[in-house]
Amino acid sequence: MKSELVLYNTLTREKEQFRPLNPPFVGLYVCGPTVYGDPHLGHARPAITFDLLFRYLKEEGYKVRYVRNITDVGHLQNDSDDGEDKLEVKARLENLEPMEVAQYYTDRYHRAMDELNILPPSIEPRASGHIMEQIELVQEILDKGFAYESNGSVYFDVEKYAAQHDYGQLSGRRIEDMISNTRELDGQSDKHKPLDFALWKKASPEHIMRWKAPWSIGFPGWHLECSAMSVKYLGEEFDIHGGGMDLMFPHHECEIAQNTAASGHGAAHYWMHNNMITIDGQKMGKSLGNFITLDEMFTGKHKMLSQAYSPMVIRFFILQAHYRSTLDFSNEALQAAEKGLARLMTAIETIDKIMPGETSSVDVADLETRCRDAMNDDLNSPMVISALFDWVRIINQLHDGTQTISAEDLDRLRKIVHRFVFDILGLRNDDAAEKNDLVAPLVEMLLGIRQQAKANKDWATSDKIRDELTRIGIEVHDRKDGYDWSLK
Repeated sequence: MKSELVLYNTLTREKEQFRPLNPPFVGLYVCGPTVYGDPHLGHARPAITFDLLFRYLKEEGYKVRYVRNITDVGHLQNDSDDGEDKLEVKARLENLEPMEVAQYYTDRYHRAMDELNILPPSIEPRASGHIMEQIELVQEILDKGFAYESNGSVYFDVEKYAAQHDYGQLSGRRIEDMISNTRELDGQSDKHKPLDFALWKKASPEHIMRWKAPWSIGFPGWHLECSAMSVKYLGEEFDIHGGGMDLMFPHHECEIAQNTAASGHGAAHYWMHNNMITIDGQKMGKSLGNFITLDEMFTGKHKMLSQAYSPMVIRFFILQAHYRSTLDFSNEALQAAEKGLARLMTAIETIDKIMPGETSSVDVADLETRCRDAMNDDLNSPMVISALFDWVRIINQLHDGTQTISAEDLDRLRKIVHRFVFDILGLRNDDAAEKNDLVAPLVEMLLGIRQQAKANKDWATSDKIRDELTRIGIEVHDRKDGYDWSLK
């Protein structure tokens, strides 16, 4: 199967022609959330980025096994090897079992993803459900000589690994610089050297989540879970590993080291990283306290929000920027996205009102070519949206009769637009859905009365109906052959 898709490979820092290992099968692994709090806007970007990739690969005829994990154990405070598990901290605060906390926030995450029209992954493994696989991987790394046991904990020996392999290849860091920039240990740590990271941690008496392993009763290190679960479900070598840029170091760098130490080679052939959402140029995230939860975005209940924003506005806002570029949050940018999305959806509804002619004065193939070329160029969703908006103007011209289109081309236009807007970009026309419920027949009845008033030259009644509808959020658009209406 020949692919025209070009992806930026973080590992090589180059755009590369996508060549799956076993076409048409594609193995895709993406780091999912740590479930100890409500999903926020920062969670939406990787979810939408890799949903876009998942959708496009499927549209191109690939059979995709998409694995997105849930981190429910082993992720310690400040991403370190010491301290408390983030999930256990939350459990103590709320006087709950850790798995209750994990289930509650996993359910919240799933609901938010459904609102954003994120397709569910093929497999969604949890770290706590794959302890045996992680223990086996630790033992493999120990057997290969790249790890050591210390007081019941097991650590990865970074300097020993770096003597034979390229530690830092993903993030572009040099081992010499990392060594020189780390402080000596104070003698209180079980680690031999500052760069070493935990594969298995011996549990302290107060630690709740613990399992029996050959070295101690304890729990796995955070980096270990993705190495173990990706290989379990996708094999020792698979196609694409994705996640946020903030995970590149140390998490993904450590993953590569673990896989290479165990098998002699890395697991993923392509590494993809979405960039961050920022607020005033600063990363948005829980650790910085400047995050906005998705529920707050949907309801508008946050001090930084001037209004509520629908899930599709948020999705459209994120898709307007290339996944590798930073995206700065502002109410102005979201309001512009809201208007742009409404304009696009109105144009899509207008397609069904166009009367076909004998011939076409427009080139429908041009839209498909531009959209497909943009997607093949490293998922360039902003260029897809740009091409679609060029056609919003053409669609209006077709509706007004200043351009013509044949019935065959009109059907093709409808299919192209629906494919890229709904199937690939994953947008929904929620406005149209609202129009189809009880509101629609009532509005149509009032506009029918207004049409009769206009025919009778009863302009006062005509204007009153229009003004009252506008007041409650319904815009009326008079046309030569009647009218259209839309929700604001």
